[in-house]
Amino acid sequence: MSLRLEMLQVARLAPQQLGESRDLVAAFLRSCLNPDGGFRDRTGTSDLYYTVFGIEGLTALQEPIPSDRIAPFLRGFGDGQDLDFVHLCCLARCWAGISRDLTGVPVSEILVRIAACRNAGGGFDNAYKAFLALGAYQDLRTPFPEPDTLLRSLRDLRVRDGGYANRPGDAFGITTVTAAAAMLFKTLEAPIDPHLSVWLLDRCHSSGGFLATPMTPVPDLLSTATGLHALAAMQAPVHGLREACLDFVDSLWTNRGGFYGSWLDDTLDCEYTYYGLLALGHLSV
Repeated sequence: MSLRLEMLQVARLAPQQLGESRDLVAAFLRSCLNPDGGFRDRTGTSDLYYTVFGIEGLTALQEPIPSDRIAPFLRGFGDGQDLDFVHLCCLARCWAGISRDLTGVPVSEILVRIAACRNAGGGFDNAYKAFLALGAYQDLRTPFPEPDTLLRSLRDLRVRDGGYANRPGDAFGITTVTAAAAMLFKTLEAPIDPHLSVWLLDRCHSSGGFLATPMTPVPDLLSTATGLHALAAMQAPVHGLREACLDFVDSLWTNRGGFYGSWLDDTLDCEYTYYGLLALGHLSV
């Protein structure tokens, strides 16, 4: 199962926790769709990155996907020649999200551009880019070439506290990066150090939610969702965290239907709303 579909499988369980609020979340996600077929970012502009989460949030809620509106927006980016790496991978993910038939999608051209971003060691600049790249290959139904070189480069990002960071030699790991590394190891069928589950569990705040780093003062929804996702992949026990994490996620929801990213956030968007669904899905198991 692909990285994208594995997350969606879990996010589909979120309505068990949402109850009657499920319809408000669906309405919020629909409201984020702009007339041009893209989902809006935090400034209101259509953006491929946010379109990923709009599509997948609606999919998780088993809402109809307005593919006929979204497809022209995606076609406007062609083969991604003017996109940065992140948005290039998002283009692949969006196409996979709206259509099972990739006929007419410039698959080979997109993948050539992604492959060109691999470094001399066969990896990418950081674990996040490696995660996006592997996901793009999966979304475009193409085997990832030379996965062993990617794994070797990923292992170089292990840092002194036992987690993973975006630069070798950093003092502290990052929850999202460590979670991405764990998922990459699992997907590529490489051994996962059991200490990673301990490291991630240690990032859980006493009042619920996961911290981005050991030094971060407040938890956030992205770290919480990805941390829970990686722990589930490693089959780590999280029962003791469940009630506190549910309270944390609930504290970020509003009756407008969306989720804030943290207690310090004051803007709703479809990205954090999707991560709210992913977190609730794991907390429903």
